[in-house]
Amino acid sequence: MKEIWLEKYRPKTLDEVVGQDDIVERLKAYVKSESLPHLLFAGPPGTGKTTCAMALARELFGEEWRAHFFELNASDERGIDTVRNKIKDYARMAPVAGGFNIIFLDECDHLTGDAQAALRRTMEMFTRTSRFVLSANYSSRLIEPIQSRTAVFRFRPLRPEAIKAYLTRIARGEGLKVTPAAMGALVYIAGGDMRKAVNALQVAASTSSQIDEETLYRTASTARPDEVKKLIEVSLGGNFLEARETLDNLLIEYGLAGEDILRQIHRTVFDISLPDDVKVRLVDAIGEVEYRLVGGSNERIQLENLLAQFVLFGQEIRKKG
Repeated sequence: MKEIWLEKYRPKTLDEVVGQDDIVERLKAYVKSESLPHLLFAGPPGTGKTTCAMALARELFGEEWRAHFFELNASDERGIDTVRNKIKDYARMAPVAGGFNIIFLDECDHLTGDAQAALRRTMEMFTRTSRFVLSANYSSRLIEPIQSRTAVFRFRPLRPEAIKAYLTRIARGEGLKVTPAAMGALVYIAGGDMRKAVNALQVAASTSSQIDEETLYRTASTARPDEVKKLIEVSLGGNFLEARETLDNLLIEYGLAGEDILRQIHRTVFDISLPDDVKVRLVDAIGEVEYRLVGGSNERIQLENLLAQFVLFGQEIRKKG
């Protein structure tokens, strides 16, 4: 069975991490001093938070890093008992070869309020034996006492050049030929999320070693940007039935969910030449439909409602013109 490329090509050292140069330099300073405060890695998924935590442990402890590194996904075990039992038991353990252990809590913004309060106390009590590295998509969901006890690292969505550099290394290692258009498609599919890009490339590579953009969009269940753009332009042009037919094609041909299409519409609105006040109204309408979808409304009715609103906005634009 083929390896999962996310693990096979995961950077082993901080120097191999791409797209987060400022963060890497700060972490290297901790490695050089052989000391570490509690850390908070905050940012969107797929931007290197877990990778940096593992690379940091490798550089601090060498080949024995696994003996000093305890990883727990807080979204799976998020209650106060987890903090009182699992985390506290490990935090009080003396390190095998002196120094300290690293406790990596992934997605810790999913911890309950009581669990966070217990974690704060645990972080205070066991600083002699353990350092906590907390990872969160939304740092604002963590209580202030935890944030104030950590050095905060803000991870940003990865830039296109960083994604291309990493994917080029994988393609070279796997003997793949990726066309420039396909590389652009991978960057679009990723949206700053390296995990999404690597998974899309591996799925496409399972069908052929020659990767083109058409293969990528179909295997990644992502509509081509020009088709989404056509959907918006046709509806703004006043042709509701044609826009509805285009929507049907996207839903059937790519097998997309309503929220997937809505996210792509939101991204594409900003690539269309329209006055700012029109874009404001479009985004407002998209936000309202997204809220209804999350609340459980029928996605087909809500998407057609959005297209109908776009048609009405287009009529207003033409009247003003």
